[in-house]
Amino acid sequence: MENITLLTPIELAKITNHRSGEIKFGEKINTVPKGADVIEFMVSCDAKFVLIGLSEDIGVKANLGRTGTASAYESALKNLANIQHNKYCKGSDLLVLGHLNFEEERKQASALDPKNKEDRKLLFALVEKIDKEVSHIIHQICKAGKTPIIIGGGHNNAYGNIKGLALAKGKPVNAINFDAHTDFRILEGRHSGNGFSYAYEDGFLKKYFVFGLHENFVSKSVFNTLKDLPTRVKFVTYEELEVKREKQFDAELEKALEFIKNEPFGVELDLDAIPGIPSSAMTLSGLSVDKARYFIYFMGKHPNASYLHICEGAPELDDSINNHLTGKLIAAMVTDFMKAKTV
Repeated sequence: MENITLLTPIELAKITNHRSGEIKFGEKINTVPKGADVIEFMVSCDAKFVLIGLSEDIGVKANLGRTGTASAYESALKNLANIQHNKYCKGSDLLVLGHLNFEEERKQASALDPKNKEDRKLLFALVEKIDKEVSHIIHQICKAGKTPIIIGGGHNNAYGNIKGLALAKGKPVNAINFDAHTDFRILEGRHSGNGFSYAYEDGFLKKYFVFGLHENFVSKSVFNTLKDLPTRVKFVTYEELEVKREKQFDAELEKALEFIKNEPFGVELDLDAIPGIPSSAMTLSGLSVDKARYFIYFMGKHPNASYLHICEGAPELDDSINNHLTGKLIAAMVTDFMKAKTV
């Protein structure tokens, strides 16, 4: 737990905009008291959900993507702290641990060129270090009987999330991913494009569903891989849902849930699947914000939905005055999941 930078009550108070007659999330969110044992406090705390930030973009860089995903957690937390605490969603249901500190790894990565073969190998090694930290904290949260909510970083962190959940449950688990990409690419070294394929290869991932996959973004070799795993990996494409209109959104949600629901499963959402969201692979075409939020709520309602991971958002890549909106969206998605789990 030495890599966690814990959120303090003073830091939380600074980002909470207090207003007379209102109660904000930031006034009710739980934090680990100074000097307390993190694990013991997690177990004893009444909060159902534990939020952890992943302040890194090394997996994205190793995948030749645009960096910036390290900023998502801080942006989301500022917005989450200022949501209203009311009958629909309560800040007291949430324990915010803080964020995993990857400053040293990011410093090393900043000197590396991903287009250089040897440098890229070093980036892969840094991602493997991150995998270990992420899987450890997710394992600890799940073992404490809480539901992890993970914000930030690249989709390389799906590996650590799945591994951590699988270790806590003592068996392989399932995952569903709202994404334009499969992130099921070749095992060439760890990066944001192969978190799920590595989790599958290492025996932590049993069944995997990709929701809203963009047909233009998937290579022939990956499609061939998916074709060879018909009982373990399934998908529905964005084009089938919205362009060709061959399939219905709600019906495909039901089919996807049916595929994964018999085991504990992680809910993964890549913000680059939503049009106009600053991210490592930003798109202008994709499933809407409203459909993404409903996806989270729909999947979250199932008892086996065991964590939420919102990744690839990069608020710092938005140079407009509205660069806080990515964090605002993430905060809304967090509450959608919390509401779903308390239905």
